Amino acid sequence: MNSILNPGSQQDKAPPSATPSYLKLLDPEAMAKISRIELLARHPVAGFISGRHRSPYHGFSVEFAEHREYAPGDDPRDLDWRAYAKSDRYYIKQYIEETNLRATILLDASGSMAYRGENAARHAGQPLSKFEYARFLAASLVRVLLNQQDAVGLVTFDTSIRRYLPSRCRTNHMSVLLEELFKTEPGEETALSTVFHDIAERVPRRGLLIVISDLFDRTEDLLKALHHFRFRKHDVMVMHVMADEELTFPFKSWSQFKDLEQAGRQLDLDPEALRSAYLAEVRTFLSAIEKGCGEMKVDYVPFSTRQPFDMALAGYLAHRRSLVKR
Repeated sequence: MNSILNPGSQQDKAPPSATPSYLKLLDPEAMAKISRIELLARHPVAGFISGRHRSPYHGFSVEFAEHREYAPGDDPRDLDWRAYAKSDRYYIKQYIEETNLRATILLDASGSMAYRGENAARHAGQPLSKFEYARFLAASLVRVLLNQQDAVGLVTFDTSIRRYLPSRCRTNHMSVLLEELFKTEPGEETALSTVFHDIAERVPRRGLLIVISDLFDRTEDLLKALHHFRFRKHDVMVMHVMADEELTFPFKSWSQFKDLEQAGRQLDLDPEALRSAYLAEVRTFLSAIEKGCGEMKVDYVPFSTRQPFDMALAGYLAHRRSLVKR
């Protein structure tokens, strides 16, 4: 609800300690199910240090990342004496490998993601749109990855990249990512393949790319774009979010269908006459995507908004962990 507020007295203002709105994306019950499960890389990735993920490299990197304060047990050879001379405090030089896995979440914010089916799982009493569902998935993954001391970045996109926040593992980076997720809303048409080719060239080091999208694009173009990620040696995970209505087409009476990516475009249709052909197209689409991802060794994970996101994500993470640990 929009409102216009008159300036109030100091006591009317929210206290500085008020909980930030973006923390609503970290549902406590969901985090209880997810936070203790590791997200492990299935392919070698740059940034290895602790042994959690396999590295394609041997030895240490010479690419500086950031400083952190010296702690007992740190190798004195990593002390930055120049920083000590300036601040009279001991700092350790951290390198790229010491940020562990570098993950980037690719969140689809195109118009089709705004679809809100009545059969969707509910949050705060309202059924989740595909985008809201995807945003909760993204926020949960940010929490999991940062908790295991991995670096996380974010790309939001529709017809082009909207925001690109490079991977970081700093203490305040979670709030940066969650705030960006919270303020992002679905926008224009989809151009997945074009955007993915752009992202493949922007992400500098091999890492984990997590795509969260309804994947509405030409199948052939989409698979070529995913292949570009694998060509660049990235570990790729595709989280395919669709509404239950898109998967089952339960409509019975004449209905008006609106194009969420092209304003004003709508059709009056008889669902009964279209159901068989529509469901056949959906099966073909899903099968082609799953097969193509399998051939490229890309993790393909279908999500229906009907299933609570925390249960679906926890189940997948546990399954992935069991595969990596074998």
